[in-house]
Amino acid sequence: MGDDLKDFEPWLALWTLVPEGDVMSMPVTRSRLLPVRAGDKAAMLKLAHSADERRGGSIMAWWGGAGAAPILAAQDDALLMVRASGGALVPMVQAGWDEAATAILCEVVARLHASRGSAPPTAPPLDKLFDALIQSADPSLGRARDLAMALLRSPRDLVLLHGDIHHGNVLDFGALGWLAIDPWGLVGERAYDYANIFPNPDLASVTPDRVAARLTQIAQAADLEPARLRSWAHAHAGLSAAWHAQDGTDPATARAMLAILEAG
Repeated sequence: MGDDLKDFEPWLALWTLVPEGDVMSMPVTRSRLLPVRAGDKAAMLKLAHSADERRGGSIMAWWGGAGAAPILAAQDDALLMVRASGGALVPMVQAGWDEAATAILCEVVARLHASRGSAPPTAPPLDKLFDALIQSADPSLGRARDLAMALLRSPRDLVLLHGDIHHGNVLDFGALGWLAIDPWGLVGERAYDYANIFPNPDLASVTPDRVAARLTQIAQAADLEPARLRSWAHAHAGLSAAWHAQDGTDPATARAMLAILEAG
């Protein structure tokens, strides 16, 4: 095996896995993925790079395949999950099927938030995620910051959140349906899990008409108050802009969302 497979070798041996592709490194989390064959199943072997990523694995295991990719095995930093085998939501949106893609996202989030028979794994509060926005001194983020602080002070419908729902984190698993991957895992108001749908999958999706249509569709599908959902989308856009400022990355999509929401 090559050097890029060296760290995967113990898990390949332990779980009798056969590599079926190249190692992929995730740009933000730096976790690594390897497509493998586990018996007759196409699977993905993930090596987590951080405690947050390891928590995400335990949360996926707790979801038990209901709304998230099924977990086949897990130990230490390693997670073996069923591999997606079908289509993707990004090309669906780009082909003009935004309403259908949004419906799939809403269905998946609802499944993740459904009650289960056991207590969820321990996860940090949603408040911690907003530190970058709340601590930002950028005056252009003032309205988003105020909204975030107000929402976080009076949360409703607390659930275990995925925390990073977007078109690239919900995949087609064939007969298993559309399922989520790569959760962050936070405890907070369930409406937040819909906020990141609005600026995705790309800048072309951020138009006044598209944002308005998604707001109506998501509020109805998720039984959410439209004004509060809009506030969460606004707060999240501000948070995204604050992250871009910290990282020195392009804030165009976040700024476009802010402009639409602040004009309304």
